Amino acid sequence: MEKILVSACLVGRKVRYDGRASQARGNVIEQWRKQGRLVAVCPEVAGGLPVPRPAAEIDGGDGSDVLRGEARLRTGSGADVTQAFVAGAEHALEVARREGIRIAVLKARSPSCGSANIYDGTFSGTLRDGSGVTAALLREQGIRVFSDEELEEAAKELERLECG
Repeated sequence: MEKILVSACLVGRKVRYDGRASQARGNVIEQWRKQGRLVAVCPEVAGGLPVPRPAAEIDGGDGSDVLRGEARLRTGSGADVTQAFVAGAEHALEVARREGIRIAVLKARSPSCGSANIYDGTFSGTLRDGSGVTAALLREQGIRVFSDEELEEAAKELERLECG
């Protein structure tokens, strides 16, 4: 049975920067939970950040740029939290490898987990194309990454992997 890496906030864990969860909508996550497929991780907490914590955004690029050392993660006050985000991404990858995971469902727009767009680093609520640090690292290692807004696509990919 294929396991699925999932952002811990999507399964009800209160690990978001604001101390809340981001319960995923729909039945897919619940079905996978009942099947024992989910492996939950919060990269930011795994990287050593507290709950709650100041919001952070990627300054100067996206997650791939952070991994290459070309962009940084900063809080609204300017504190550099890049190392915690990179350490958390590396932890998520280690978990995925250990569990043989080929699919991840991560929280949309997160500086760690965003898979299609992220906030632009200005703390103005403006989105830009790009991935968070964990999403970028998982993709670089061949793991299919979906957001919590793409659950149907993730379910189809899971079916493809299990049938093919």
